[in-house]
Amino acid sequence: MQAAQHLDATFAALSDPTRRAILARLANGEASVMELAEPFAMSQPAISKHLKVLERAGLISRSREAQRRPCRMEPGPLAEATEWIERYRRIWEGNYQRLDDLLSEMKAVGGKPSTEPQGETR
Repeated sequence: MQAAQHLDATFAALSDPTRRAILARLANGEASVMELAEPFAMSQPAISKHLKVLERAGLISRSREAQRRPCRMEPGPLAEATEWIERYRRIWEGNYQRLDDLLSEMKAVGGKPSTEPQGETR
């Protein structure tokens, strides 16, 4: 899967509150499907469908220990998503810093920012 497809799969998987809750549970340590299904009012097959989405996105993995198939969270896709979001946060932070600099400059020369909304004419 290419980087853009990984990111798409990660955000698609994270778009569902049940899947986010499952990841929150797995952040505390591995758990079986039965353990993950306990807090939800849905069938085990429905939970399994959510797990498959998370697994396809690479957000979780499953192993086999005798009769048990524990799920565990995989940090890689979340790190990639965080890096992507962080890139845009830095851009916006730079934009706000330039706005702060402009307002400070205007205050220093005695200018006042207009109180009228932009784009309205009298």
